[in-house]
Amino acid sequence: MKVLFTICARAGSKGVKGKNVSMFCGKPLVYYTWKAYCLFKEQYGKKYADIDLAVNTDSEELVRQLDELGAEYIYIPREENLAGDVVSKMDVIKDTLKKTEEKNGKVYDTVMDLDLTSPFRTVKDVEGVLNALLESADADISFSVTDSRRSPYFNMVCKKEDGFYHVVTPSGFVSRQQVPVCYDMNASIYAYRREYLLNGTARDRKSAVWIMRDTAVLDIDSESDKELMEYLAPYFFKKYSDYVQ
Repeated sequence: MKVLFTICARAGSKGVKGKNVSMFCGKPLVYYTWKAYCLFKEQYGKKYADIDLAVNTDSEELVRQLDELGAEYIYIPREENLAGDVVSKMDVIKDTLKKTEEKNGKVYDTVMDLDLTSPFRTVKDVEGVLNALLESADADISFSVTDSRRSPYFNMVCKKEDGFYHVVTPSGFVSRQQVPVCYDMNASIYAYRREYLLNGTARDRKSAVWIMRDTAVLDIDSESDKELMEYLAPYFFKKYSDYVQ
């Protein structure tokens, strides 16, 4: 089986200026994602026919950082029409797969996307997401999640047509213990079957999940996220030696 890992990161960011090329605990943020890929390839590479890394970006600074780290990767320049705020990440990953296969002549079976803004992950998490997909013959995609702190059936609300706020998913449940178990998608790791990535839609997908350790914040999406994660990082890196660092 051939596995393509992707890192997709554009130059701009509204939540945190220069987020994708920022420093985190003294290292470029991309280091933690690149290192997770390297460790996975080192530990599990013999199980697969090929494991490659492709980087899709329009950031010259990100390319420079990766080159200085000594990273080996296939560079896919980000198309202008895929660099906007409302572009689907799945469309970018699909474009990366197509262009990588055109460049190296390989046909990959599975695509693993590692989000650059998630420095807290383990090699076991990467393996877990991939195995969740491979062990479910009918699954199209697998992704990382954490236990949810809130439930759409009980204590999450949104504004409805009457202008007032109601429970997201109305039900007859009267306590949190009764509701179906829900999880938060933490946007850290995704695995796609090639055929689904190229031709499927979010509406028809069958998903499997891998539950990651919850560290309060797992994805940098705002200045406060980054500040909190950098504050927590020394504690988590010391307590959990399996975190990539």
